[in-house]
Amino acid sequence: MRLSTLKMGLAALVAAIPALASAHPGHEHTTSFMTGFMHPMGGLDHLLAMLAIGLWAASLGGRALWAVPTAFVGTMIVGGTLAVAGMQVPFIEQGIVLSVILMGALLVGAARFPVTVCAGIAGLFALFHGAAHGLEMPLDANGAEYALGFAAATALLHVAGIGFGMTVARFQAPIVTRVTGSLIAIAGLFLALA
Repeated sequence: MRLSTLKMGLAALVAAIPALASAHPGHEHTTSFMTGFMHPMGGLDHLLAMLAIGLWAASLGGRALWAVPTAFVGTMIVGGTLAVAGMQVPFIEQGIVLSVILMGALLVGAARFPVTVCAGIAGLFALFHGAAHGLEMPLDANGAEYALGFAAATALLHVAGIGFGMTVARFQAPIVTRVTGSLIAIAGLFLALA
């Protein structure tokens, strides 16, 4: 099962490469889907948090392997919907940076909680990421396509994190996960100071 998840993630990444090559912002043929898809890819804070969620899910294993990323993607869509609807989500940027720092810390500490708690943590962080995506949606974008795009990109980043985590587990090198977590947390601190 682990190998099939990694294969699916790699297949999704390879399938997305042609679309990514022509999806530069400002290109007149960029679709709402591709605009949404590229949004999480365009910021180091989003990339690190979403990869970390996948890596954490892989390190937890079991039901967390699907529950944690699913909670993130689902709550992120809720956050985006709230922002588009004009509802205020306070401290969005601070929440995003804090998610990077804390996800790194959770990886460093090899934190293990019940699956529902882990999914709740992921969901809380996702609310901020989703609100940022919603606030930055172009006015002429189709909201459903845009949301589908950023949800697909997020899921792909989670799968990449899961694949990395499963590779680490296969080589029985948990120190790699902890070192990666420390690098993520340090990058989050730099983002907070920037």
